[in-house]
Amino acid sequence: MKPLLFILTKKQVLSGKLFYRYSNEGGRFARNLSHPNVGLFNQLRGISVVYGNLKDLSPKVRSYVEENVDLCRPERIYICDGSENENNQLLRLMQQQGTIVPLPKYQNCWLARTNPADTARVESKTFISTDDKSETIPTPKDGIKGALGNWMAPRDMDNAVKDRFAGCMRGRTMYVVPFSMGPLASPLSKIGIELTDSPYVVASMRIMTRMGKAVLDKLLEGAEFVKCLHSVGTPANRFIEMSSWPCDPERTIILHKPKNNEIVSYGSGYGGNSLLGKKCFALRIGSTIAKREGWLAEHMLILGITNPQGKKRYIAAAFPSACGKTNLAMMTPSLPGYKIECVGDDIAWMRFDNNGQLRAINPENGFFGVAPGTSNSSNPIAMSTIFKNTVFTNVASTSDGGVFWEGMEDEIENGVKITDWRGNQWVKGQNSAPAAHPNSRFCTPAAQCPIIDPAWEDPDGVPISAILFGGRRPAGVPLVYEARDWKHGVFIGSAMRSEATAAAEYKGKVIMHDPFAMRPFFGYNFGDYLSHWLSMEKRSNSLPKIFHVNWFRKGSDGKFLWPGFGENSRVLDWILRRLDNENCAQDTPIGLIPKPNSLNLEGLNENINLTELFNLPKDFWREEVFAIETYFKEQVGKDLPKEIAMQLSDLKHRVEKM
Repeated sequence: MKPLLFILTKKQVLSGKLFYRYSNEGGRFARNLSHPNVGLFNQLRGISVVYGNLKDLSPKVRSYVEENVDLCRPERIYICDGSENENNQLLRLMQQQGTIVPLPKYQNCWLARTNPADTARVESKTFISTDDKSETIPTPKDGIKGALGNWMAPRDMDNAVKDRFAGCMRGRTMYVVPFSMGPLASPLSKIGIELTDSPYVVASMRIMTRMGKAVLDKLLEGAEFVKCLHSVGTPANRFIEMSSWPCDPERTIILHKPKNNEIVSYGSGYGGNSLLGKKCFALRIGSTIAKREGWLAEHMLILGITNPQGKKRYIAAAFPSACGKTNLAMMTPSLPGYKIECVGDDIAWMRFDNNGQLRAINPENGFFGVAPGTSNSSNPIAMSTIFKNTVFTNVASTSDGGVFWEGMEDEIENGVKITDWRGNQWVKGQNSAPAAHPNSRFCTPAAQCPIIDPAWEDPDGVPISAILFGGRRPAGVPLVYEARDWKHGVFIGSAMRSEATAAAEYKGKVIMHDPFAMRPFFGYNFGDYLSHWLSMEKRSNSLPKIFHVNWFRKGSDGKFLWPGFGENSRVLDWILRRLDNENCAQDTPIGLIPKPNSLNLEGLNENINLTELFNLPKDFWREEVFAIETYFKEQVGKDLPKEIAMQLSDLKHRVEKM
């Protein structure tokens, strides 16, 4: 990028208008950036602040920005206010740079295509840095590679940061992004400052968090904040392969330092690696803060469900990425008289109130959902949410100005041509590769959801009556079962396994251990995490009931045994009746399952093989127990709480008696 050429008149200096022109890979263009606070004396370390006012930064925030200006050496600084005007400027800039293209079929929607090497979270390059390795990860068995997080020594983290970030923003803008995770007035919420050189990140953070001037005002009052530093990076050879999506895949790294409430991400623009309020803050750093303060930061949806009698309850549910959280959170119930409302589809922060009631907030402000598979048949609510004010990433585009992904075949009119996520023409039946990347996303404001819960921004949170665990289990695991008590429920969460999905870098249909759907997101030692969950039992006499669900079991013919989607309301109906202590469950070696004929199948058009759906093959469960036992021995070792070891032993004995 060529140096900025400033053209200033005395009048412009006094008025605060700064005109600048620069060249980039997308061509030469002029900008007129007007802001009442911009002037020659609005500088930091000799770097001009081209938008915003340094006086809006608290001393701690200013110090953090100064420190990283010295490290990254940006061309200019931009203090974000979250305004509509600012967002429009950034969208125009990204369009000129070729990062996004407009989608004229919809209202204010855009499509970004990433570098093909930057399409998912990179767990292998994600680290937690603590003084003592055992604070971060359990000690695995000798000769076994740990799978419950990656640790890095603080000195190594510091060296990794200096090696990558020194001068990485030369010729670029450093955006100062103030954001709140959760409603700003909520005692459950936390504040962050993200420094980034990516306008795509700024536009996405405006959707996914409460971002802007109100957060800076809160910080001026003395609020603490989580430090988030991000750069898309510059390869060591200085060669940017794709000018519209700069990244440095070879040196990508995502670092967390819980002791300092600090996150550092380099080399990737993909949302899971660059929108640092999401998994990095909300789960990894969030879980360490939650441990210190006595609450829970979890990879869970939150939904409100009202039965035909008008009784409303809230449920939290933990599924691995791309296993149906969004579909359940936005479900259209097939059972008459039921109503589902969405509080959140991905993350829950939960704390017991003074009355012992577990209450939850959704710390996010938007949906960052997996696009493929989303359709009017699978999730009509999502489809009525996402086609305005949305940034799509790595989906296919259509010749009529819209988008396409696998699952939308019925939405495309005849004669409409499709361009795949790489920018190539795509014809169904002629291309073996999918049109949309399997991990392509929509980034959409949550407030647009037509069934957003009226209490979704309640600062006190919503009361949680039940917690569900689940995943993709094609064999052996029944549609639903209930934990006997809190300890058994924590064990069920610890023993979760699921088919790998496209949301991470792993490939194939391998069944992976994914305890609490948090395996990629633990901010501290999993053994300590289990102890923290177990300790919650002492905080309340009215704990939520815990259940496990599995929508993905297949029959001997390889087809799904359960239709899923809106029919899952039948499972929630049974769960609600269990919350009312209805006698509709029977004991089994693994937990309580529905009694015969207690699952409401009225009006279901399909014949459901309930016998196969709830069958518990002894050989399968022997293997399951062995897999869990092996995992705990190899991955958790001495850090496994004795209560969990006892639960496993009890399950083993019950299975042997089957």
